[in-house]
Amino acid sequence: MRAVVLLCLLHAAFGKLDGKKYSWTGPDHEMLWPVDSNQNHKCESNMLTCGCCLMQQQMWRMEEFFNYTFEAMNTELTIAKRTLNDTVSRSAFSVALSLDQGCFGPFDDSRIIIYQHAFFILGGSYSLSTGIFTVTCSGVYSLSVTIYGARVSGETMLACANLEVNGKVVSSLLESNGQDLEDSATVVLAINLTAGDEVAVILPKDCVLCDHNNYYNTFTGFLLYATA
Repeated sequence: MRAVVLLCLLHAAFGKLDGKKYSWTGPDHEMLWPVDSNQNHKCESNMLTCGCCLMQQQMWRMEEFFNYTFEAMNTELTIAKRTLNDTVSRSAFSVALSLDQGCFGPFDDSRIIIYQHAFFILGGSYSLSTGIFTVTCSGVYSLSVTIYGARVSGETMLACANLEVNGKVVSSLLESNGQDLEDSATVVLAINLTAGDEVAVILPKDCVLCDHNNYYNTFTGFLLYATA
């Protein structure tokens, strides 16, 4: 009975203080649950009924408040997850062979072409030290490779390269010096890659690429859309 009387007194005190309404959102805000205008009459006639009604109203207010809070937090969580997924899935790079008026090759074996001049790298997916693009997000990617070769000291040279995924050739570029002094080739393709795949451009045996500060030899890739 003392608890009931205390609830009635608290309700009367906070309900009439400065003529303001109090709710979970603070004074002068619309209450989440309407107060019965006849509540005072009920308190006067039956203190037990008054206490039950007050407790029920407070429970309704708490329920509505926590439901609102849960929905707000759930919305924020959804936005955070979407932002995180967008950030993780961002993958793009564009690099070039950095040679000071020289050539790369020919060699007696095949070698990874390490493009050390970066136009743009997003997501840290391409390594300037190894020349390998490591896929961070499964999806469909656009990959393009351009090669350039030139005749040096009258020698006929073979400009060629292979685009490989996990050590397997998916596309080849080949240009042999003929009547002209320069040759170039480009390949552009869309390919489905899985997170963890390693993509690299390989210089085959006896092939050579030449370049200078104009960056004729390039390797570019970016995610078109994620699949997982």
